Amino acid sequence: MLPVFFKRFISYLAICACIVVVCFLGYRYYFPPEKPITPVILKPMAKVDNIVVEKNKHLMIAYHQHEPIRIYRIALGFSPIGHKEQQGDGKTPEGHYVISAKNPNSLFYRSLQISYPSKLDRKIATQKGLHPGGDIMIHGVGDNWGWVGANHTLRDWTLGCIAVTNQEIEELYQFTAIGTPIEIKP
Repeated sequence: MLPVFFKRFISYLAICACIVVVCFLGYRYYFPPEKPITPVILKPMAKVDNIVVEKNKHLMIAYHQHEPIRIYRIALGFSPIGHKEQQGDGKTPEGHYVISAKNPNSLFYRSLQISYPSKLDRKIATQKGLHPGGDIMIHGVGDNWGWVGANHTLRDWTLGCIAVTNQEIEELYQFTAIGTPIEIKP
Protein backbone atom coordinates (compact mmCIF):
# COMPACT_ATOMS: atom_id res chain seq x y z
CA MET A 1 0.00 0.00 0.00
CA LEU A 2 1.28 3.48 -0.96
CA PRO A 3 1.45 6.23 1.62
CA VAL A 4 -1.23 8.96 1.31
CA PHE A 5 1.25 11.73 0.47
CA PHE A 6 2.63 9.62 -2.41
CA LYS A 7 -0.91 9.08 -3.82
CA ARG A 8 -1.53 12.83 -3.61
CA PHE A 9 1.79 13.53 -5.29
CA ILE A 10 0.94 11.16 -8.19
CA SER A 11 -2.52 12.79 -8.53
CA TYR A 12 -0.90 16.22 -8.54
CA LEU A 13 1.53 15.16 -11.30
CA ALA A 14 -1.34 13.73 -13.37
CA ILE A 15 -3.32 16.98 -13.06
CA CYS A 16 -0.24 19.04 -14.03
CA ALA A 17 0.36 16.81 -17.05
CA CYS A 18 -3.26 17.28 -18.16
CA ILE A 19 -2.97 21.06 -17.79
CA VAL A 20 0.22 21.12 -19.86
CA VAL A 21 -1.40 19.05 -22.63
CA VAL A 22 -4.54 21.25 -22.70
CA CYS A 23 -2.44 24.43 -22.76
CA PHE A 24 -0.27 23.10 -25.58
CA LEU A 25 -3.28 22.05 -27.65
CA GLY A 26 -4.94 25.42 -27.02
CA TYR A 27 -1.78 27.27 -28.05
CA ARG A 28 -1.54 25.24 -31.26
CA TYR A 29 -5.21 26.05 -32.00
CA TYR A 30 -4.79 29.80 -31.58
CA PHE A 31 -1.24 30.03 -32.96
CA PRO A 32 -0.77 27.30 -35.58
CA PRO A 33 2.35 27.34 -37.75
CA GLU A 34 2.55 30.30 -40.13
CA LYS A 35 0.91 29.83 -43.49
CA PRO A 36 3.46 29.82 -46.33
CA ILE A 37 1.36 32.06 -48.64
CA THR A 38 2.21 35.30 -46.85
CA PRO A 39 3.15 36.99 -49.12
CA VAL A 40 3.44 35.23 -52.45
CA ILE A 41 6.23 36.99 -54.30
CA LEU A 42 5.44 36.91 -58.00
CA LYS A 43 7.88 39.54 -59.28
CA PRO A 44 10.42 41.94 -57.79
CA MET A 45 8.72 44.66 -55.77
CA ALA A 46 8.02 47.80 -57.77
CA LYS A 47 5.69 50.81 -57.64
CA VAL A 48 2.20 49.55 -56.79
CA ASP A 49 -0.26 51.08 -59.27
CA ASN A 50 -3.38 49.08 -58.36
CA ILE A 51 -4.60 47.00 -55.42
CA VAL A 52 -7.38 44.40 -55.50
CA VAL A 53 -8.85 42.90 -52.33
CA GLU A 54 -10.84 39.66 -52.51
CA LYS A 55 -12.65 39.55 -49.19
CA ASN A 56 -14.07 36.04 -49.55
CA LYS A 57 -10.57 34.65 -50.19
CA HIS A 58 -8.88 36.89 -47.59
CA LEU A 59 -6.34 37.98 -50.19
CA MET A 60 -4.96 41.33 -51.32
CA ILE A 61 -3.11 41.55 -54.64
CA ALA A 62 -0.69 44.36 -55.48
CA TYR A 63 -0.18 45.15 -59.17
CA HIS A 64 2.52 46.91 -61.17
CA GLN A 65 1.71 47.74 -64.80
CA HIS A 66 -1.28 45.35 -64.79
CA GLU A 67 0.88 42.44 -63.55
CA PRO A 68 0.44 41.00 -60.03
CA ILE A 69 3.63 41.37 -58.00
CA ARG A 70 2.50 40.33 -54.49
CA ILE A 71 -0.37 38.39 -52.94
CA TYR A 72 -0.94 39.05 -49.24
CA ARG A 73 -3.06 37.06 -46.82
CA ILE A 74 -5.25 39.53 -44.90
CA ALA A 75 -7.54 39.92 -41.91
CA LEU A 76 -10.71 41.99 -42.31
CA GLY A 77 -13.36 43.57 -40.11
CA PHE A 78 -14.77 41.24 -37.47
CA SER A 79 -18.03 40.92 -39.48
CA PRO A 80 -16.60 40.74 -43.01
CA ILE A 81 -19.59 39.65 -45.09
CA GLY A 82 -21.31 42.50 -46.92
CA HIS A 83 -20.55 46.16 -47.58
CA LYS A 84 -19.90 48.57 -44.73
CA GLU A 85 -23.04 50.60 -44.05
CA GLN A 86 -22.42 52.25 -40.71
CA GLN A 87 -19.86 53.00 -38.08
CA GLY A 88 -19.30 50.06 -35.73
CA ASP A 89 -20.76 47.33 -37.96
CA GLY A 90 -17.37 45.56 -38.25
CA LYS A 91 -17.60 45.32 -42.02
CA THR A 92 -14.90 46.11 -44.55
CA PRO A 93 -16.29 48.29 -47.35
CA GLU A 94 -16.68 47.05 -50.92
CA GLY A 95 -16.22 49.06 -54.09
CA HIS A 96 -13.74 51.32 -55.87
CA TYR A 97 -11.65 53.69 -53.75
CA VAL A 98 -8.14 55.19 -53.73
CA ILE A 99 -5.33 55.40 -51.21
CA SER A 100 -6.03 58.86 -49.77
CA ALA A 101 -3.31 59.27 -47.11
CA LYS A 102 -0.27 57.59 -45.56
CA ASN A 103 0.52 57.47 -41.83
CA PRO A 104 4.08 56.48 -40.83
CA ASN A 105 3.19 56.56 -37.10
CA SER A 106 -0.02 54.57 -37.04
CA LEU A 107 -1.19 52.80 -33.90
CA PHE A 108 -0.95 49.70 -36.11
CA TYR A 109 2.66 50.35 -37.20
CA ARG A 110 2.08 52.03 -40.61
CA SER A 111 -1.14 52.62 -42.53
CA LEU A 112 -2.53 53.51 -45.92
CA GLN A 113 -5.90 55.25 -45.66
CA ILE A 114 -8.68 54.18 -48.03
CA SER A 115 -11.01 56.91 -49.34
CA TYR A 116 -14.11 55.36 -47.71
CA PRO A 117 -16.74 56.74 -47.35
CA SER A 118 -17.31 57.93 -50.90
CA LYS A 119 -20.04 60.45 -51.76
CA LEU A 120 -22.32 57.52 -52.62
CA ASP A 121 -21.54 55.75 -49.31
CA ARG A 122 -22.42 58.98 -47.42
CA LYS A 123 -25.63 59.48 -49.41
CA ILE A 124 -26.84 55.91 -48.80
CA ALA A 125 -26.02 56.11 -45.09
CA THR A 126 -27.78 59.47 -44.75
CA GLN A 127 -30.89 58.10 -46.50
CA LYS A 128 -30.95 55.25 -43.96
CA GLY A 129 -30.31 57.60 -41.03
CA LEU A 130 -26.91 56.06 -40.34
CA HIS A 131 -23.36 57.35 -39.86
CA PRO A 132 -21.17 55.64 -42.52
CA GLY A 133 -18.04 55.51 -40.36
CA GLY A 134 -14.58 56.16 -41.73
CA ASP A 135 -10.88 55.75 -41.05
CA ILE A 136 -10.66 52.56 -43.08
CA MET A 137 -7.00 51.62 -43.56
CA ILE A 138 -4.62 48.99 -44.79
CA HIS A 139 -2.39 48.56 -41.74
CA GLY A 140 -0.03 46.28 -39.84
CA VAL A 141 -0.64 44.65 -36.47
CA GLY A 142 1.23 47.22 -34.37
CA ASP A 143 4.48 47.24 -32.46
CA ASN A 144 3.15 45.20 -29.52
CA TRP A 145 1.66 42.43 -31.68
CA GLY A 146 4.29 42.12 -34.43
CA TRP A 147 5.42 38.78 -32.98
CA VAL A 148 2.07 37.24 -34.04
CA GLY A 149 3.15 37.54 -37.69
CA ALA A 150 0.89 35.94 -40.29
CA ASN A 151 -1.10 34.18 -37.57
CA HIS A 152 -3.12 37.38 -37.15
CA THR A 153 -5.03 36.28 -40.27
CA LEU A 154 -6.58 33.29 -38.50
CA ARG A 155 -9.41 35.54 -37.27
CA ASP A 156 -10.99 38.67 -38.71
CA TRP A 157 -10.25 41.16 -35.96
CA THR A 158 -10.25 44.73 -37.28
CA LEU A 159 -13.09 47.25 -37.04
CA GLY A 160 -13.35 47.29 -40.86
CA CYS A 161 -9.75 47.76 -41.93
CA ILE A 162 -7.53 45.44 -43.95
CA ALA A 163 -4.64 44.08 -41.87
CA VAL A 164 -1.32 42.59 -42.99
CA THR A 165 1.89 41.93 -41.05
CA ASN A 166 4.16 44.81 -40.05
CA GLN A 167 6.76 43.70 -42.61
CA GLU A 168 4.12 43.62 -45.35
CA ILE A 169 2.74 47.09 -44.59
CA GLU A 170 6.30 48.39 -44.53
CA GLU A 171 6.75 47.11 -48.09
CA LEU A 172 3.34 48.41 -49.25
CA TYR A 173 3.89 51.76 -47.56
CA GLN A 174 7.18 52.26 -49.38
CA PHE A 175 5.87 51.32 -52.84
CA THR A 176 2.28 52.70 -52.79
CA ALA A 177 1.52 56.34 -53.58
CA ILE A 178 -1.43 58.46 -52.56
CA GLY A 179 -4.01 58.18 -55.33
CA THR A 180 -3.38 54.48 -56.03
CA PRO A 181 -6.71 52.81 -56.92
CA ILE A 182 -7.99 50.01 -54.72
CA GLU A 183 -10.90 47.72 -55.57
CA ILE A 184 -12.45 45.79 -52.70
CA LYS A 185 -14.48 42.84 -53.96
CA PRO A 186 -16.95 40.77 -51.88
